[in-house]
Amino acid sequence: MRSFILSAVLGIACAITSPLGAEPVASNLRSYEAQPVLRGLKDPWAFGFLPDGTILVTEIGGTLTARLPDGSVKRVAGLPKVRVHGQGGLLDLLIPQDFSRRREIFMTYAKRQGVRQAGTAVLRARLSDDLSELTELRTIFEIKQGSTGGRHFGSRLVEARDGTLFVTVGERGAPNSAQDLTLHNGSVLRITRDGKAPRDNPFSGHEDKLPEIWSYGHRNPQGAALDPTGQLWVNEHGAMGGDEVNRIRKGANYGWPVIAYGRNYNGTKIGEGTAKPGMEQPDFYWDPSIAPSGMTIHSGKGNAAWRGHFFVGSLKFDYIARLEGTPLREVEQIKGDATIRVRDVREGPDGRLWFLSVGNGTLYRLVP
Repeated sequence: MRSFILSAVLGIACAITSPLGAEPVASNLRSYEAQPVLRGLKDPWAFGFLPDGTILVTEIGGTLTARLPDGSVKRVAGLPKVRVHGQGGLLDLLIPQDFSRRREIFMTYAKRQGVRQAGTAVLRARLSDDLSELTELRTIFEIKQGSTGGRHFGSRLVEARDGTLFVTVGERGAPNSAQDLTLHNGSVLRITRDGKAPRDNPFSGHEDKLPEIWSYGHRNPQGAALDPTGQLWVNEHGAMGGDEVNRIRKGANYGWPVIAYGRNYNGTKIGEGTAKPGMEQPDFYWDPSIAPSGMTIHSGKGNAAWRGHFFVGSLKFDYIARLEGTPLREVEQIKGDATIRVRDVREGPDGRLWFLSVGNGTLYRLVP
């Protein structure tokens, strides 16, 4: 169901005193503390939790860091060469459910294609027992055709309940490519752990369409998560206005650049308007744009009232948005000095919210 609710400016409560280096953050509803867990990061992009409590963090420049439960930090060696250009570099990180058995992790990165081009790729690797290096590296997938620009790589990884992988890919700054089913640009892809297209994908068996595509018509999806029912949701950057949250349906067209709720940066109209038959409407959109990035949908662990609520990081306005309800609406903005350019937000094993601040180069744990 679509929502025409625009983002409202919510009041920020007064700062509170925080011990042990924790930083006060607040909203119109309550006060929090952002407890720094790992500082000194440069352009951090994503993080994930190992079963033993170790946290892995990617940095766009091509670094993977492990923060151990005792607080010590280790640099993981053996990463592939990444194309660091604009928004491209080492990007998302996925620790699958069976990590304890296989010690495999997955990452997305900007891979050089030819002399000057680069495209979004998915890497599978095995993490050594002592966390010192990656081995058995294999790029299991890369988009068919990259570009020379540094924009709109996406890119998030989500493990579906059946063990397949969802991969979000931006349109690489070429808007019309998001409607071209012979290209991976501007799509949500579904692949196996070997990078193949499952047979039940919507375009498998079509000679004129790429079989990895699950949905298309996306601009630059930088947040993705499963809700408690296993449904995939994605957030994506609009242009000037029109950042969206979308429920992803098999084979669906999400409209970019034919329909959009924003405008071009020069103020002109995008495409044909805000709606067209055969194209999906967003479940929520922001105007003005907040530049949404990492997103988690809460399981309700430790806070049953948050079950099914969306938490989305804002790169532009420096806060974490909480959305809930049907239709979705933004009900809270969690904001403070810690939430400068929030790149990734995840629910931790403890049920708390954890987030990465690019502006502070820090991984935080949020507590009431």
